[in-house]
Amino acid sequence: MIKHIVLFKLKEFNTPTEKMDKMGQIKTGLESLKAIIPEINSIEVGLNCNPKEKFDIALVTTHKNMQDLATYANHPDHLAVSKIIREVLEERSCVDFEF
Repeated sequence: MIKHIVLFKLKEFNTPTEKMDKMGQIKTGLESLKAIIPEINSIEVGLNCNPKEKFDIALVTTHKNMQDLATYANHPDHLAVSKIIREVLEERSCVDFEF
């Protein structure tokens, strides 16, 4: 099994409401992928509630193997959500590990 953990730091927004709206859109988009991409075993998306921390969103997915992770990563619906994220992304950090 592979655990895929991604942290996203978003660019500055004009207002906190605008940022929260975009974070909600990203969360909904990512969570919707579970019903579309069979190679996702599980998915969790968390919005950071600690203002002292650097990253805004955490994504955790699990997959049977690295091939399933690659299939998920290249799926057109995942790429569509990734495009939304990239438009407001300042920094990304990722780790994949076997468990």
